[in-house]
Amino acid sequence: MKILIDIRPLMDEKYSGVSEYVIRLLSALFEIDKTNQYILFCNALHNVAERLPKFDQPNVKIVVTHIPNKIFNYVMLWPFGRPYFDKLVKDKVDIFFMPHLHLAAISANVKSVLTIHDLSFLVNKQWFNWRKNIWHWFINVQRLTRRFDKVIAVSYNTKKDLVDLCKIDSTKISVIHSGIDSAFKKIAVADDQLQKVKAKYNLAKPFILFLATIEPRKNIEGLVKAFEILKVKGNYPDLKLVLVGARGWKSEPIIARINSSSFKDDIIELDYVDSADRPYIYNLASVFAYPSFYEGFGFPPLEAMACGVPVVASASSSLLEIVGDAGILVDPYNPAAIATGLETVLSDTVLAASLGIRGQERAKQFSWEKAAGEYLGVFEKLIS
Repeated sequence: MKILIDIRPLMDEKYSGVSEYVIRLLSALFEIDKTNQYILFCNALHNVAERLPKFDQPNVKIVVTHIPNKIFNYVMLWPFGRPYFDKLVKDKVDIFFMPHLHLAAISANVKSVLTIHDLSFLVNKQWFNWRKNIWHWFINVQRLTRRFDKVIAVSYNTKKDLVDLCKIDSTKISVIHSGIDSAFKKIAVADDQLQKVKAKYNLAKPFILFLATIEPRKNIEGLVKAFEILKVKGNYPDLKLVLVGARGWKSEPIIARINSSSFKDDIIELDYVDSADRPYIYNLASVFAYPSFYEGFGFPPLEAMACGVPVVASASSSLLEIVGDAGILVDPYNPAAIATGLETVLSDTVLAASLGIRGQERAKQFSWEKAAGEYLGVFEKLIS
């Protein structure tokens, strides 16, 4: 088979979420498949060589076109459905795989696979700014999903959303859970690099860790309120709340809420951190909090679990499926419930240790090798 893959998500300057998904999945796919031919396609006006992944497998090649993105998307693809990507790479391909929502065009004789990570933009448009909502309107996910032969959902919750919100036949959808990188693991307290990261970010226990983009859907304001409830009780005078993540859309009110907190001196904002440091930051935390209103999958709580950190997460969307009984699940719309979940872990060292072990065991169920094998099975079935 010749498989054409859209790698435009890897044009992001800083990888997170979908871009990390794409790089991890493709790395695992090329590791297990040395037979099929892969053509990776992206478009960028300027030289993006430094951003491109360093795949040196003999069955993998990268093709870059240099059309201004605004023209490529809004003048060519959106109104006319041209150019066909398989024609741009000048090769006869069997399958086109798009690992994220985007405008695209492909010849009718090429089988196509699309991955949907979440439908948060259909669940609640208020979580996004006007530019992002306009982009989602241009994408038109309901129409886009109907054009693909197979749709992959990263969780059963996302599959349900696809059926309910996009009216897709459930038989067209396969669920393939994302994996987790082997770097996320329990690290010994005496580890030299752990101590270096601790000093680099000035981290000292006890602290509650949150790690994700700072945006409304992540419910950071609810977490800050829960933190305040804990601090007012007076049982945790040294407790800190550490927020790790770049500022996303509509982050201004969130930052204002943090700055207005009577405990703002105990709230540490680290912004975006190097991916190499993240496993160590997880390991340093007393508890990981993820009270997100909605997730299509939920990488951060899974990464925390793999590091042996007890997790308090939302009893909503895909987090019920991913975290399961390996963490404490709470109502994200109730800050008092979030505070109670956090206090349950902070006040009970035996329970915290038990949750850490259970989390590590559950995280073992999610691997990129398994995900890559399932994708390869989908490709092969489409061709056969």
